[in-house]
Amino acid sequence: MYESTWMFSLKRIFTLPFVLLGVSILTFVFIRFVPVEPAEVILRLARVAPTAEAIQALREELGTDKPLFIQYLLWVKGVLQLDFGTSFVSKLPVAHELFAKLPATIELAVAAFILILGLSIPLGILGALYRHSIVDKVIRLLTILSVSIPTFWLGFLLLYLFSLKLGIFPTNGKGTLAHVVLPALALALPTIGLFVQFIRSTIIEELQQHYVQYAQLRGLKHSVILIRHVLRNAAIPLTSLLGMTLGNLLGGAVIVEQVFSWPGLGRYLIESITNRDYPVVQCYVLIIAVIYVIANLCTDLLHRLLDPHLMMKDRRD
Repeated sequence: MYESTWMFSLKRIFTLPFVLLGVSILTFVFIRFVPVEPAEVILRLARVAPTAEAIQALREELGTDKPLFIQYLLWVKGVLQLDFGTSFVSKLPVAHELFAKLPATIELAVAAFILILGLSIPLGILGALYRHSIVDKVIRLLTILSVSIPTFWLGFLLLYLFSLKLGIFPTNGKGTLAHVVLPALALALPTIGLFVQFIRSTIIEELQQHYVQYAQLRGLKHSVILIRHVLRNAAIPLTSLLGMTLGNLLGGAVIVEQVFSWPGLGRYLIESITNRDYPVVQCYVLIIAVIYVIANLCTDLLHRLLDPHLMMKDRRD
């Protein structure tokens, strides 16, 4: 039995704090399984001899000498007050540094998301409409290649071809639209292959449904059947991938940002992990978790809007 959209939304929002609580606990505990002492790493970065006395003094300053449970409670208390702590390395507020780099990562993810939708939808439709043709075979070959190539190798390949050899795009950094093209393409291509295959198979399945044959018997044009019925029904399962895709793009940008020296969250995360900067890693994971949950909530709401059965149930309620 279907529940109303309002009740569904309230339930999802109610579970949000519990999801974030679980994410925060797992992140806080697992990151401390790393055997290297953060105080020792910080002293070495500062070119100070990591003696036992110096390490203990820095641990007291950082608060890492306290029991794990106390450290977690202090961190949660700060998070509830929108205080995500201070970076062990830069001595600056973590929230200030992360939110300063977040727009660059969002810009890259949005550009990749636009490429995914702009390329995968028409290619998936073409593959379904011209099934088993030479067009379909070429599209399927390209999708297999895009999914098979590792992201880091794809990034270096794009740099070599379009930056070093052809000189069309810049090699690294951020500033103009040209700087966005190669990183966004490297981030989007593996997902484009998955989307094309999914859209193709979904449309083929919808074209074999009885409602399509009925619409043809009624004399409806093939374009009308495709746009008003087939594509709409095919979009319902597709929305389930959209929320996960946006979150995956933000999380997967770590490798791409490192390859293209893109000044976003991913590159900053790698530096923080190397330096054992606990507050930065914890805040990063929490931000990504919030984005994932919100994106999935919006996706589920969109799914209910597109599904006529759920919409009719909401109206009756």
